[in-house]
Amino acid sequence: MDAGAGSCNACGAAGTALMKLSLGKDFFGRAYDRLSPSSDQSPKWYCESCSMQKNLQRDFRDIRAEFDKLIAGQTSELSKSDTFQRASLRLREIAAILGATSQSPFLAAPDVAQLIGRFQTATMQA
Repeated sequence: MDAGAGSCNACGAAGTALMKLSLGKDFFGRAYDRLSPSSDQSPKWYCESCSMQKNLQRDFRDIRAEFDKLIAGQTSELSKSDTFQRASLRLREIAAILGATSQSPFLAAPDVAQLIGRFQTATMQA
């Protein structure tokens, strides 16, 4: 979707195309619907950069939730070795992208670094 008027709800940029992603797949390939028109009374619109940052946040949140399930002994997508490795790589990608930007309105680099450390600890214990 694209909105030509208004400003980015994250960084305030104006005069640029704004996007709202409502349907798609999460990091693990599951379908999601974040901003259903029938239930979302105040949708957020983001510039291209903030939209990318929002996607990084979603991946980080999904990976962290699955990791928490894994550590708690629950069924997790991360119990598959290849998925665990792919998630670990994605976390490093997110950290690298955050390191190259001045600041993310959605993610804190220390939070990503902490989860990477937890992944490394879990790998050593396995």
